[in-house]
Amino acid sequence: MKIRERIGIDIGRKLSVEDAVKWAVDNGVTYIDCQIDIAPNALQSFDQSRAAPIRDACAEGGVHLGLHTLSAVNIAEFAPFVGDAVDAYLKSYVDASVRLGAEWIVVHAGYHFTSDIDERMETGLERLKRITAYAEEKGARLLLENLNWEPDLAEVHYLAHTVEECLYYFDRLDSPALGWSFTVNHATLVPEAISGFLDAMPTERLAEVRLADNNGEYELHMHPGDGIIDFTDMFQRVEATGYSGHYMNAFGSLDDMLRGREYLVERFPGAEP
Repeated sequence: MKIRERIGIDIGRKLSVEDAVKWAVDNGVTYIDCQIDIAPNALQSFDQSRAAPIRDACAEGGVHLGLHTLSAVNIAEFAPFVGDAVDAYLKSYVDASVRLGAEWIVVHAGYHFTSDIDERMETGLERLKRITAYAEEKGARLLLENLNWEPDLAEVHYLAHTVEECLYYFDRLDSPALGWSFTVNHATLVPEAISGFLDAMPTERLAEVRLADNNGEYELHMHPGDGIIDFTDMFQRVEATGYSGHYMNAFGSLDDMLRGREYLVERFPGAEP
């Protein structure tokens, strides 16, 4: 598969899933991510009657569909009742993915409030264990994303934003139902950088590479070429691990991401147009 076909588009909530699949076919996009939380993609709306035509449209159009949970939902939540709701949320995503024929679900490790990091990490780990087991049972696949650094003085901090924190989960969750979604612009915000993640992480579990540029100072999803990332070097490092999966543009508008795909194709080592 040529690199243009491997670079997908994160549609998120920009379109209904039905329209997202049609848009992908019309624009020659093979991989898409969709978020199914609120209308027109309300999570509870994806029963079999809605999901089956979408699954058929993906198969007919050659579109690989993935789902993306909200990072705002705290996977490390331990408050009574709220934690049960988080479990139900993740299970509902797994159930919807099976009905839709989605091939992956991007999940997160949650966030902490500085003083409670140990308890939050333990809580998140146990929740991810439960949902990974459920995904394995249902034939779904989860991808844990490395999230972004927040300024030291911020009260809230995402978990799994450094190599050390990511390995805390991957070292303890040895399941074929859990892979890694690598967001390269997030990696530029920590000392390890892109190269450090690829050197230290279990790249045999790498299943998605999410693309945007960054200024190296704080969280941004910039158009490739507008920030500090050398995308030719990034591609070389990722491909050197033996990776042959998909990339996912995640910045700006749909048109921005289509234009960005062409920029990235030009910077892929040895790429054919």
